[in-house]
Amino acid sequence: MFILPDLETGGAERIVTTIANHLSRDRFEPKILLLRKKGGYLNLVKEDVEIIDINTERIRHSLKPILAEIYRRKPDIVFSGFGEVNAYLALFIKLFPRTKFIARETNVVTEHVTRKEIKFFYNFYNNYQRIIAQSDDMMKDLTGNFNIKSNKIIKINNPVDFEFINQKLSTAVKPESFKYNYKNVVAIGNLSSRKGFDNLLKVFSRLKNENILLHILGDGKDREILHQMKDFLGLKNVFFHGRQENPYQFLKFADLFILSSRYEGFPNVLLEAGACGTYSLANNCPGGINEIIQPRVNGEVSDIENYEDFSQKVMSILHGSYDKDSIKNSIRSRFSKDIILDKYEKVLLDLMKK
Repeated sequence: MFILPDLETGGAERIVTTIANHLSRDRFEPKILLLRKKGGYLNLVKEDVEIIDINTERIRHSLKPILAEIYRRKPDIVFSGFGEVNAYLALFIKLFPRTKFIARETNVVTEHVTRKEIKFFYNFYNNYQRIIAQSDDMMKDLTGNFNIKSNKIIKINNPVDFEFINQKLSTAVKPESFKYNYKNVVAIGNLSSRKGFDNLLKVFSRLKNENILLHILGDGKDREILHQMKDFLGLKNVFFHGRQENPYQFLKFADLFILSSRYEGFPNVLLEAGACGTYSLANNCPGGINEIIQPRVNGEVSDIENYEDFSQKVMSILHGSYDKDSIKNSIRSRFSKDIILDKYEKVLLDLMKK
């Protein structure tokens, strides 16, 4: 039984959908428990994956119905894929001695979790039989700051679904907002502080007079502030496109992808940019960036808060040329779906032997 808040189009949701769809049906009967049955990935879940909807808006109110479903259905394995649910659930694992529990951590916890009452639950994290971390940064954080036993943690990077992306790219046309005599730079993410778009706008305030357009895809609570900041800085070449059904067409035709985040878990969008053959420039932040970027092959890493340096880096990259096939192969050879899903299946099978 996989547990998620919903199937909105985010990283954790994509991974769990992919795992549930591709697990061997000879050995597994996957179900997905959702706090609320909504989101764009619902259409991608295979028909034989049961969706359990407990119809709860708030995570803290979801605990009782989640525990009731586990008690009623007695799954062999419960796989919780969302930080806050993982934390709350840790306290109750001992109530179900016959069920194995796995937590998939979605962020570097120290950076991401600010509320003390949630941090408290991490004291019980060693109750999990396995904890999946997506990056070395996450592993170090869990062992160093939360005293999690290192033998419980397994690092599995996120997979990239090349078939899915290539299908989306097959019909992709150059977005109308891309101008031919301009270089087009793309950034994608939730419009919130952690994604660092405020820093990106400051970088682009130094590139005002260049023929460069910045296209930001995504929505979120900081939308108004960022729009005001754009106007205040006089950035006529910056465009907010909101959430896009097919972000891959933006990535495919982009001259550069920028990841401006303050911290990450293991950024799918960086993998997906590479899968589209697009070169990346990423802020040097915690969350597996240096495990994804192979310098001068698929991208580069720089400190975005040094606005002048970062803007010069943008210019030098846009004056260079990069091999799209090498970029794709750099990602495919390490993060393709088959490689990563085999690792997940092995974790599940190993747990069943214990």
